[in-house]
Amino acid sequence: MTTDRNVYGTELEPCSTDPSTGFLRDGCCRRVESDRGRHEICAVMTEAFLRFSKAQGNDLVTSKPEFEFPGLEAGDRWCLCLARWLEAEAASCAPPVVLEATHEAVLRDIEPELLREYEYGRGERGDSSGSGADHGTSTDGFESE
Repeated sequence: MTTDRNVYGTELEPCSTDPSTGFLRDGCCRRVESDRGRHEICAVMTEAFLRFSKAQGNDLVTSKPEFEFPGLEAGDRWCLCLARWLEAEAASCAPPVVLEATHEAVLRDIEPELLREYEYGRGERGDSSGSGADHGTSTDGFESE
């Protein structure tokens, strides 16, 4: 078994186990061939993104017990679909990204510089304004595939 790697080329860190996220609901934003949505981006929810997602038809706020989904709130970490994050970025409401918990496969579709713009600062909570991104703080390089 190979180890999943993050955008830095190091071992993929968990995104969230409370609530449990990822395509496999194992807490990690893994690359899974059968995951057509590519839940590979670990994002910190913001009010703006949650409103945007609901407006696009994906209500992440409302609890759905039948799917063991507790509903999300600002500050929760969640593995997002690659296309949804890109769509939100184009609409200026993409949530910040936890790079250590984001799978390296996203580098095929997102430039490292763009990910750095949305890098989540350690100790930060999701906010109610926009992305809450900590612009320009990363000095680490990304691994390229």
